[in-house]
Amino acid sequence: MLIRGGCLPNTFLSNHFLNLYSKCGELDYTIKLFDKMSQRNMVSWTSIITGFAHNSRFQEALSSFCQMRIEGEIATQFALSSVLQACTSLGAIQFGTQVHCLVVKCGFGCELFVGSNLTDMYSKCGELSDACKAFEEMPCKDAVLWTSMIDGFVKNGDFKKALTAYMKMVTDDVFIDQHVLCSTLSACSALKASSFGKSLHATILKLGFEYETFIGNALTDMYSKSGDMVSASNVFQIHSDCISIVSLTAIIDGYVEMDQIEKALSTFVDLRRRGIEPNEFTFTSLIKACANQAKLEHGSQLHGQVVKFNFKRDPFVSSTLVDMYGKCGLFDHSIQLFDEIENPDEIAWNTLVGVFSQHGLGRNAIETFNGMIHRGLKPNAVTFVNLLKGCSHAGMVEDGLNYFSSMEKIYGVVPKEEHYSCVIDLLGRAGKLKEAEDFINNMPFEPNVFGWCSFLGACKIHGDMERAKFAADKLMKLEPENSGAHVLLSNIYAKEKQWEDVQSLRKMIKDGNMNKLPGYSWVDIRNKTHVFGVEDWSHPQKKEIYEKLDNLLDQIKRIGYVPQTESVLIDMDDNLKEKLLHYHSERIAVAFSLLTCPTGFIISPMVRVPVEITGNAQKLESFGKDMMLHARKPY
Repeated sequence: MLIRGGCLPNTFLSNHFLNLYSKCGELDYTIKLFDKMSQRNMVSWTSIITGFAHNSRFQEALSSFCQMRIEGEIATQFALSSVLQACTSLGAIQFGTQVHCLVVKCGFGCELFVGSNLTDMYSKCGELSDACKAFEEMPCKDAVLWTSMIDGFVKNGDFKKALTAYMKMVTDDVFIDQHVLCSTLSACSALKASSFGKSLHATILKLGFEYETFIGNALTDMYSKSGDMVSASNVFQIHSDCISIVSLTAIIDGYVEMDQIEKALSTFVDLRRRGIEPNEFTFTSLIKACANQAKLEHGSQLHGQVVKFNFKRDPFVSSTLVDMYGKCGLFDHSIQLFDEIENPDEIAWNTLVGVFSQHGLGRNAIETFNGMIHRGLKPNAVTFVNLLKGCSHAGMVEDGLNYFSSMEKIYGVVPKEEHYSCVIDLLGRAGKLKEAEDFINNMPFEPNVFGWCSFLGACKIHGDMERAKFAADKLMKLEPENSGAHVLLSNIYAKEKQWEDVQSLRKMIKDGNMNKLPGYSWVDIRNKTHVFGVEDWSHPQKKEIYEKLDNLLDQIKRIGYVPQTESVLIDMDDNLKEKLLHYHSERIAVAFSLLTCPTGFIISPMVRVPVEITGNAQKLESFGKDMMLHARKPY
């Protein structure tokens, strides 16, 4: 109307139009109007910079800011805030630091929204110490600034500080909004701090935020990761009218963490029936579960869904598929999938190194590691855990020690507990018990549970009674309620035929009410899980199974099989020992699979050995079969 009336808008009106067009997302109109303005002031420049920043055209926001400075216009606190937002999104920390200097020069260092954006920029660019300085320099702190700081702690993995900051915020009587509650719930999820999370839930109910969708998602995730699936389901039901893939994925992830894979898969089927499309996090969680339990059939079906929903190029999903096929023993599939990744990142390379390491293919693991370095990627702590495990399982002692010594010197990775434990395992497996003991004595800290388990297992294999007693004593002090050390020491006594000591240890386990997990094996066939124990007569096809077992025993004896009765560490007749070996739960599982599976079907029985390992040891594969929590053996 102004143009048709022959009245071109003046600077004042033009600035309002710039603001209108940019906030409505019409940047083409914004740019055309800005270019036609005969006179521009700092409001004009602020409007165009803010328009670019709020419409995700961050590079143009920075360019406009530079042009404004060249033309001698003074920057406003609003322009500086928008530029800082653009720097955050681009990860342009150097540019952002220069803007910070300008903020101080212009006297805007105490402006709340400038301080919030500075804190947010530094924390999201990984400069947490600078974020804390920017935060502390603010004389007055509002909810937005506190939220930026708490969110920064969470994004940088400093979850305890996030909770401490929230408590300080409450103490200072700052208004609590749904955004800060969401960030704090994320910290609770990571720490599995269910008690703190429940107190936040109470605050949410008190403030009336329980029906906010993203709050519901955060609560579901917190309870799921804390293992409280009942509470997670209750929160989920409250939001049943607005179920999203985020909340469903949180539920699935919770079931996966609890090893309830059937419920996780059932939830996945339910979300598909509701017409909800899975995302990359849904697939990653489910495929990881299939990998951990060697559920090849389910994993293959999920692979088909990944292709269908076009997530094959996602680096996380691809890496999880590589891991799943590797843990099921299908190396060719793992390598093929890895080769199909256009630009494999550190996660993909680490996964392939881990696949080879788990199966004792140390040389392949080293070749993969060299390929990673050749591509210019920097190895991290996970890379070296996988690499050291590969060297350990392949008996490559010198290579393993060289990689351990090169971690900090060449690659700048400081060795942690798990790396030292891998070296103990490396030396122990090779029978170098004296070197392993010297290594332990020279460590900067005491070995963790996995380290002592590895050393104790090595002492058992190589018959070193004195060192075994020493390692067992250390393990018992670390985890007195754990029967694992007692069982291993008992096996060592049994191997030496010290039956009185065996009885004494078993009585100690019984009197101490220690949990001793029974040994069993299971196999998935036609969507049904079949579980077997030693000399298990409970299966409806027991007659056919044991006939098959006897037939297999006859066949292997004809080609030279001799039962290793010395591995049965019980005081009994050799004939009874041979019978125990014959009716081992894994043999029963294999015999049943051979009876029921078609020719060419891959059998992947899962074994749980009767030793309970807790704490850090669950995260790492331990020494020898007696110490393994899960043993996957594809046939």
